Amino acid sequence: MLALVTAFFATALLYASVGFAGGSTYNALLVLAGVDQKIFPIIALACNLIVATGGSIRFARAGLVPWRRLWPLLAVSVPAAWVGGALPVSKTLFILLLGISLFCAGVLLLFQRPLREDGAGEVPRFRIIGPLIAAPLGLLSGIVGIGGGIFLAPVLHLIGWDRTKRISASASVFILANSIAGLGGQLSKITDGGMAVLQPVVAYWPLAMAVLIGGQIGSRAGVTILPPIGVRRLTAVLILYVSIRLLWQSFSS
Repeated sequence: MLALVTAFFATALLYASVGFAGGSTYNALLVLAGVDQKIFPIIALACNLIVATGGSIRFARAGLVPWRRLWPLLAVSVPAAWVGGALPVSKTLFILLLGISLFCAGVLLLFQRPLREDGAGEVPRFRIIGPLIAAPLGLLSGIVGIGGGIFLAPVLHLIGWDRTKRISASASVFILANSIAGLGGQLSKITDGGMAVLQPVVAYWPLAMAVLIGGQIGSRAGVTILPPIGVRRLTAVLILYVSIRLLWQSFSS
């Protein structure tokens, strides 16, 4: 448990600094630790909520959340995330989808172009394609038990949507909203056993404390201290490492 707590703390700190919550890596760590599939998406999403809530509040207080641009994306991604969370998925398919999606996100993050910090303003075509992108991202996020910001942010960077920190803020709010919806969908699948199924989740409470502390440190550093490009590349390397381990496990089983 100590190794898992340490890994969750480090993940929350690193991811929160660039506007993510770490759900993808939480899931991967729980898979690699052999945690029951019935509960590890719930644990990951609960940790996601803790980190994304703190990050969203901090980014909002700093005036970095572009609410007008963001709400159309949330309007389509949130229902899709609930649907994705409610879909029954085998453990083999879950690990494969998580590994592939993480690998793609890691590559996008690693090679995305740097943006000017003064921003270039909104790309008009994104008003149309944004919701079209957000819906499938929400669905995939619900299925694999994450918030989806790790997929959204590289797309926003790719089209030069806004300044780096405003994209990080948007990703944080996107993760928060989709994590709530995805968690609702995941819980809706628990019909037999009810609380008995959820009871083992309580044993993982140290992970919640770890991400609370790590997320607060990371989001504060991301808003005020750390260079976003360097942290983003470090995050990409971590994502790629975890994704390769998951894919190796999936194809070797």
